Amino acid sequence: MKSLILIMISGALINNVVLNQFLGICSFLGVSKQMKASASLGGAVIFVMTIASAVASLLYDFVLKPYGLDFMKTIVFILVIAALVQIVEMFLKKKSPAVYQSLGIYLPLITTNCAVLGIALTNVQNEYNFIESVLAGFGTAVGFTLAIILLAGIRSRIREEDLPRPVRGAPIVLISAALMSIAFMGFSGLAF
Repeated sequence: MKSLILIMISGALINNVVLNQFLGICSFLGVSKQMKASASLGGAVIFVMTIASAVASLLYDFVLKPYGLDFMKTIVFILVIAALVQIVEMFLKKKSPAVYQSLGIYLPLITTNCAVLGIALTNVQNEYNFIESVLAGFGTAVGFTLAIILLAGIRSRIREEDLPRPVRGAPIVLISAALMSIAFMGFSGLAF
């Protein structure tokens, strides 16, 4: 039980996919302009990354590895992620058109979000079983959501400030993300 909790906390805080591993930066910087869009994307990433981790684990353990097809894991995982994103996209388009519109191009970008593929491949590399893979996917997705919501909050405060012209826009966002990354390094000392 302790190791399962550690896997989740490690994915969310210690090895944060965005702030420590620098995966998924495109959607992290692009969507974090608005809090609602950030939370919506975070929810979509939690769903896709958790389910993708589960399906990828099952496919790897019961199809790819036993039949000697483990060299195809990247292609298979990309197909699984693409299918899941299509499901989320169809659901949001039908049930919440406003959220669908606010996410714009970034929702389909989950398909190519290297964070989602990265966790599926990391789970295989770490030889996680099904439960560990699901918890690692969920913890990593929660860490992504935490990071994007924190950056959205910072960006909303930055808009209210009178900043010098050279740091307005992208420079202050990158500086803020860098400072968040440094702050998250403090979690690397966590031990159980």
